[in-house]
Amino acid sequence: MAEEELGVKKSSTKWVVDPLDGTTNYIYNYPLFGVSIGVEIEGEMRVGVVRIPVLDETYCAVKGVGATFNGRPISVSSSDDLSSSFLSTGFPYDEELVPKALGEFTRMVKESRGIRRDGTAALDLCYVASGRYDGFWELGLGPWDVAAGSLIVEEAGGCVTDLSGEEYDMYDSEGIVATNGKIHSEMVEKLS
Repeated sequence: MAEEELGVKKSSTKWVVDPLDGTTNYIYNYPLFGVSIGVEIEGEMRVGVVRIPVLDETYCAVKGVGATFNGRPISVSSSDDLSSSFLSTGFPYDEELVPKALGEFTRMVKESRGIRRDGTAALDLCYVASGRYDGFWELGLGPWDVAAGSLIVEEAGGCVTDLSGEEYDMYDSEGIVATNGKIHSEMVEKLS
């Protein structure tokens, strides 16, 4: 039934919500899971909030205003060399993307200081924003996984693109790369 038939007006505001990012972690009582809420207005992400309840961590960003962690301003790390960078990734649920993801992981293990897999893309992005990670990449994510976190990274001074370094489209891009900006081109080059 069309929106008009239901008496619903089209809105320029879209809420992009993941009520439980890190579902498998939650099922197994692994404490890295949370809620991710993004507000998109006229096609642009304007507000992002990620809440990790077990750790009592809240990350927020407002377009053009900056990003915070538990109310305090945050910024990305200053690492400028991929070989000394601490990274994060995840593995896609789409089995067709798994071989590519494993190849990327194998390459990046050799190119970085270390890689972690937390099982929650929203938190991985927030950890890039707060300087805990220098970079993050993953294939096959949905808009709900990245809407809030990608804005938080950008507002903390980081860079978010697709795997080829082009503008990231959360509705269409195959994968995401988010970094402190200083290692971004090197990381994109190694992932290509």
